[in-house]
Amino acid sequence: MGLAIIHSRASVGVQAPSVSVEVHISNGMPGFTLVGLPETTVKESKDRVRSAIINSNFQFPAKRITVLRKINRNKIEL
Repeated sequence: MGLAIIHSRASVGVQAPSVSVEVHISNGMPGFTLVGLPETTVKESKDRVRSAIINSNFQFPAKRITVLRKINRNKIEL
């Protein structure tokens, strides 16, 4: 159905590396998948994203949603 790419910045200490977020919404079994995050972070992030959408008075779509988060780690030392 659609692909959206959002460019932003992350907060890592005093640095702000670039982050890309790709969201793909398609037909199929409704679901919400986050990719590109550590396993323990995924569950918390899914709940936060879902809550943010609903609390912003948007309707959470009954579609298959895949979110890919990519952080550019080339410019920072962790």
